[in-house]
Amino acid sequence: MQTIVVASRKGGVGKTTIAGHLAVALGEGVAIIDTDPQASLADWFHARANEAPVLFGSDLASLADDLRKIEGRGYRYCIIDTPPAIGADIKRAIRCADLVLVPVRPSPHDLRAVGATVDIVEAEGKRMVFIVNGATPRARLTAGAAIELSQHGTVAPVTLHHRIDYQASMINGGTAQEIDACSKSAGEVGQLREYIVAQLARHASKEAGK
Repeated sequence: MQTIVVASRKGGVGKTTIAGHLAVALGEGVAIIDTDPQASLADWFHARANEAPVLFGSDLASLADDLRKIEGRGYRYCIIDTPPAIGADIKRAIRCADLVLVPVRPSPHDLRAVGATVDIVEAEGKRMVFIVNGATPRARLTAGAAIELSQHGTVAPVTLHHRIDYQASMINGGTAQEIDACSKSAGEVGQLREYIVAQLARHASKEAGK
């Protein structure tokens, strides 16, 4: 099982939205864990009509032990949503990650806030990918954000734009691609899925070669 942690010290960057959409896009055999006290991802799951992905209860203190139990059940991926804070507890989640996704909105304040997250990911020796989220199509600031983020690490080649269906679909336990598989949002999520799967496959190959 490969573990994806969605983390950022900044609130409101779309961690839960990305976690839910990616979990659905990855298909069967996906577990999700909500470690945020606000429990937005858990609320989304409980509103779903579909049985996949599967929600498991855990917290940051017992996360490592719980992941071992989940892995024993044969899941391919586990996606962990985290609270908007950086500290010892978040380190525990990042320590468990095969890949850390760091959503960033293209605004000066959000860009300034990435440093603390980057420091912890690097200290734990984990692989990290920035996801530019909530972007305005063709905006100069979006391109500038990607360039600035690239100085700190890898930036996903897929930008998630500000579209109403991302948030609206989550209200009733859905995702944009489930509402309309041909929408622009669905296309973005599909491309992000392909990129993340390729990154995880590369990581697995390197680990196997050690």
